[in-house]
Amino acid sequence: MKKVYIWGLIGLLALVGLGCSQQQDHKGRIPLVEVAGKFLYQDDLQAALPLNLSADDSVLFAESYIKNWVEDVLLFEKAEGNIPDNDRVMNLVESYRKALVMHAYQEALVKQRLADEITSDEVLAYYNQNKQLFVLDKPLVKGLFMKVPLKSPNLSDVRRWYKRNTQEAIEQLEKYSFRNAVTYDYFYDHWRPLEEIEALIPGRTWNPDSDYLKQNRNVELKDTAFYYFLHVEEFQGKGEQKPLDFAEEEIKEILINLKRVEFINSVKDELYHQASDRNRINYYYLDSDSDE
Repeated sequence: MKKVYIWGLIGLLALVGLGCSQQQDHKGRIPLVEVAGKFLYQDDLQAALPLNLSADDSVLFAESYIKNWVEDVLLFEKAEGNIPDNDRVMNLVESYRKALVMHAYQEALVKQRLADEITSDEVLAYYNQNKQLFVLDKPLVKGLFMKVPLKSPNLSDVRRWYKRNTQEAIEQLEKYSFRNAVTYDYFYDHWRPLEEIEALIPGRTWNPDSDYLKQNRNVELKDTAFYYFLHVEEFQGKGEQKPLDFAEEEIKEILINLKRVEFINSVKDELYHQASDRNRINYYYLDSDSDE
């Protein structure tokens, strides 16, 4: 009922808003409240409404949000008319906007150009020269995980297939998983934090300082409803070196940041020379000096 009430309340507000603003073109949006020529729209409230709120909390949030929005509009209107140096504030706003636009543009340039310029040789060289920076704080694994109901057919085949990293075994498991598996997770080709795999097995954790999975690459567990099969093809323990393929993106970000300042300065210099060559820059102080 409360859920119905909140959207009923919003609908009523929307109808009132429409009745009071028929001359205003809202471009298809539904107004809820109008204060001093400013409108709060239904989609604004919907976007702000947190997910998974109870019906009661949704009502409270909507009422509070609308009230706060009205108060902010009124406070801004009052403040705007009573600040003696409003021009200074507007200059600060414009400076901040300009800084944001330039920052966004610079970040886009850096990602577009520098990311492509980082070579695999540079990544490898940095990795080898700074190994102390790349130490694991949690174990990583490569392999395969499967969860199947206890009464699944042909479990003896699954027990044989999941232990083998062969094309034939993988194909058989994939076919089997379509009909029988609750979960099938293939990660031979990328590292996964061990804690992510543990989360798939209720009540099961491995000591991050233990070498259990180094010594036991094939693990079969079960509970009252499911079998859990885990094959560990590769294992990298806590405190060991991060694998290069796992650290690669991190290293690229580091190298990009190291090159960032030099790159941005070169972009600025290029823009300056282009503008100068096209006579887009007028130095009035130079003209006044020459007149003297």
